[in-house]
Amino acid sequence: MFTAATLALLVAIGLAIGRACLGPTVFDRVLAANTIGTLAVCLMAVYGFLTERPEFLDVAIVYTLLNVLGTLAILKFFRFGSLGDPEEGEPADRPEAGR
Repeated sequence: MFTAATLALLVAIGLAIGRACLGPTVFDRVLAANTIGTLAVCLMAVYGFLTERPEFLDVAIVYTLLNVLGTLAILKFFRFGSLGDPEEGEPADRPEAGR
């Protein structure tokens, strides 16, 4: 049963890799990369269950958090062109205190 789940996850990862390489837009490619990360977490959880090592689930949870933060950072970069503070001359999104 778990062998079938592992094979299904590997096939899904292969399809997501194909979508990441051949996606028509950048956002499709980012979504495919996020899907690959999610499927990798599922694969780690199945492997941890098969080997009776629960610490793999802890690693999977940390990887999930990093995957979400990385996806948000990539999408912010593609939308705004920067990850940091606005450069001089650009209007800020919120007014500064005291003005």
